[in-house]
Amino acid sequence: MRRSDKMMDICLLAGEIMLTYGAETYRVEETLERMARAAHFKNVHSFVTTTGIFLSFEEEGIGDTMQMIRVDDRMQDLNKVSLVNQVSRQFVSGEIDEDEAYDRLVMIEKAPMNYPVWVIHFASGLAGGGFSYLFGGGVRDVFPAFIAGIIASISVVKFQEYLKVKFFAEFMAAFLGGATAIGLVFFGIGQNLDQVIIGTLMPLVPGIPLMNAVRDLMSGDLVAGVSRGAEATITSLSIATGVALAIGLFL
Repeated sequence: MRRSDKMMDICLLAGEIMLTYGAETYRVEETLERMARAAHFKNVHSFVTTTGIFLSFEEEGIGDTMQMIRVDDRMQDLNKVSLVNQVSRQFVSGEIDEDEAYDRLVMIEKAPMNYPVWVIHFASGLAGGGFSYLFGGGVRDVFPAFIAGIIASISVVKFQEYLKVKFFAEFMAAFLGGATAIGLVFFGIGQNLDQVIIGTLMPLVPGIPLMNAVRDLMSGDLVAGVSRGAEATITSLSIATGVALAIGLFL
């Protein structure tokens, strides 16, 4: 394998991990370009969108090398983004060579999520209960929002796992979370249905995509910023439609 092909694999793997787990597109572009220039390649150019990475550079005496990959999965694990940044910085400073950088990136890619799934579900429940109280609910509303938040979190993970359709998973999570909240309040567990439903839905709100969309737009990455904004908008519509269907059916 030529050195340029090997370095291309390293850069694209780093970019794929960062883009999959929630990094901004401008940060991915900067990381790829820094790593390629640190390996003494010239004319380094990268173009990253929310679903793809393009990278090209020139190796002296060999010519240009260009490759693109498609990134379909999008999850949230900023710990992996931080670990890839650390590998990038060490590679650029010369602390590690290409082989070690590639091995560490493969380890990061294969590593499980930073927190077990049950912790994520439990945290979603806590967030649901907390938000229901912050939005004006009473103490009795915290428990039903906690239960409904857990149901919504489990639903979005399971539907995403089996159906591979992100927006439908969010729609079903909002529907089941809303239905659970309505059922618990109907049976007397909770008083303020509005606050319970709002608290249940807050963990589903696409906070990171919204923040990344703004940061990409502010950094001049218009295509990536607009596409991330569209993704956040469709997610919001999926959540709103799901809870509206639950309210329409059960109230």
